[in-house]
Amino acid sequence: MATAPVGILLAAGRGRRFDPIGARNKLLQPVPALGEPVVAASARKLLDVFGRVVAVVAPDDGGVGALLAGLGCEVTVCLDADSGMAASLVHALRVSLRDPDREPDAWLVALGDMPFVAPATLQALRAALVQGADIAVPVLDAPGGRRGNPVGFGRAHLPALLALRGDEGARGLLRACPVTEVPVSDPGILHDVDVPGDL
Repeated sequence: MATAPVGILLAAGRGRRFDPIGARNKLLQPVPALGEPVVAASARKLLDVFGRVVAVVAPDDGGVGALLAGLGCEVTVCLDADSGMAASLVHALRVSLRDPDREPDAWLVALGDMPFVAPATLQALRAALVQGADIAVPVLDAPGGRRGNPVGFGRAHLPALLALRGDEGARGLLRACPVTEVPVSDPGILHDVDVPGDL
C-alpha cells in the first residue's frame, strides 16, 4: 500500500573540501544563523514537512547518526557510501521500501549539507509530488532560473533510481526525463556547505 512522500536525507559524505585532513565533520559544525549543526538544521526542516525521513550515514560518521536519530529520523548506515552518492541513495530507497504497509509513492532527496533550504520550498515540492509530478525540481527566479536541490521523484522512476551507480546520483534522470519545475524565491536551494565560509 503506497503512502505519502518520504524524505531522504543523504548524510554520508566525507566533506573533504571543508576539512582535507578529516578532523572536522562539516555536518556537525554549528550554523550561527540557525543555532544548530548543519545536518540537524537540514533534517529538522525535512521532518517538519515530511514526517518520515530516512537518513543515510557512513559507518564512521562521528556522531551524525546519533544526532539524526535523536531528532526522529530513521537512520541507516550505508557500508559502501564511499563508492559515491548513488550508493547512499539506493540504500535509502531500499530501506524506505522494507515495510509493505509504509511504501512511499514518492521521495524527496535532500542533502545533509544544505541547511538553508526554506520550509516553504519543501512544502511546495511535497505538494508537487502529491499532485503527481514524476520529478519535481525547485527553480530560483523561474522561468529561466537556476535549478537547485532537493529534488523529488515519483514512483515511476523507482526502477531507474535503484539502478543508479557512481557519484553522479540522479542527474542523468533530470537530463533525460520530463521535469516539473517548482518556482521558488529561495536562494537556499543553491547553498550547500562545502567550505567553512559557507556556514
